[in-house]
This record gives sequence, C-alpha cells and structure tokens, in this order.
Amino acid sequence: MPKLLILNKPFHCLSQFSDKQGRATLADIFKNDPQTAIRIKGFYPAGRLDYDSEGLLLLTNDGSLQHRITHPAQKMLKTYWVEVEGEIDLAAQAQLRHGIVLNDGPTLPAKVSCINPLRLWPRQPPVRQRKNIATHWLEISIQEGRNRQVRRMTAAVGLPTLRLIRQSIGHWTLDTLQPGEFRMETINLPAPTKKKSPPKNRKNKPTPRSRA
Repeated sequence: MPKLLILNKPFHCLSQFSDKQGRATLADIFKNDPQTAIRIKGFYPAGRLDYDSEGLLLLTNDGSLQHRITHPAQKMLKTYWVEVEGEIDLAAQAQLRHGIVLNDGPTLPAKVSCINPLRLWPRQPPVRQRKNIATHWLEISIQEGRNRQVRRMTAAVGLPTLRLIRQSIGHWTLDTLQPGEFRMETINLPAPTKKKSPPKNRKNKPTPRSRA
C-alpha cells in the first residue's frame, strides 16, 4: 500500500536528502532516530518547498501517488500563510485574486484573504522587522507550483514576504505538527481503469466461386 509522510519542514532546510554545500536537509530531521530513517527509506518529496519557507511537505514511497499530488492536471490547491511587510489595500488583494503578470507569464487567479496574526512556533533566526513599517498576514491559495511563486506575487503588488508557511496541500494539512514533526498515512489509491481495446475489423472472406 502506498504511504504518505506528512512533515512540517523547518525553516532553512532543503526539500531533499543531501546537499554538497552542507546545508540542512531532510536527512538531518531523521538522523537521530535510526528506526524512522529505516522506515522512510525509499520515500521522496512529492513537490518542493523553498529553503527559506516552512510548513507542509509531503513525501511518498509510491511513484503513482507522487504523480497524482504534483501533476498540474490534478489542480491540487495549496494554501499558504504569508506575513508581508506593508499595508494591504483592496487594490492589492484584487490584483492577487485576478492574477499577476510575472516574468514567466500570468498567474492563475488566487484565493486571498486577510487573517489575524497567528500563534506560531518561533522561527530561528526570527523575522527581521522594521520599526516604522507594519506587517500583516494573508492566506493565499493557488493551484500552480512555480518557483517562489507566492513571494513573487506579493512583491509584485508592493508587499514583500517576510515569512511563508505552507498550511495545506489538497486535504492534507499541518494540523498540530511542529517543525520537524511528521505523521504517516496509508493511502488507498483507486484501481487503474483498464482501457477497452477497439473491436477488431473482421475482413469478409471472399465467397469461393463455383466451377461451371
């Protein structure tokens, strides 16, 4: 049965198991628990989450499940909590909802709402904030997965992102997971549908001619 590991990826951790530059990776999360390290052998991330972003990262040991989660055709909604610098006006929200033109093309419309400041785990190092500029939180949901897309979207409307946490992918959510914590689920994938082969064309055999 396919298994899914639901992880709260910490800040400044790569979404991979090795790095030539010596940065923290997923392997560092599990290295102090040999039994878990053995259990997740053969697991790979289903999608990515930036080094400087936090929150939900899914890993699986099944290629079909990985494809279902990451393929654009599935249009799986991803929701982020985003702390931005500056005042959030109605015009900026409207732009995000209708789509932003980035250097790699226009984005699809996003779901955007202002939310109250969240009670979250402290980030290390903490977010650098300027005294004279207020910060606010947005909840942004998108169906795409371009490189640093949410950060580029908020920057395009004059709201630089200070902190970004992915809260959900599809119906999977962080819930109460703290950075570095995870839970495991067994997934029941639907059986693949068999394609019906087209009926074979039967050629009519010629009727033998009778001899006079």
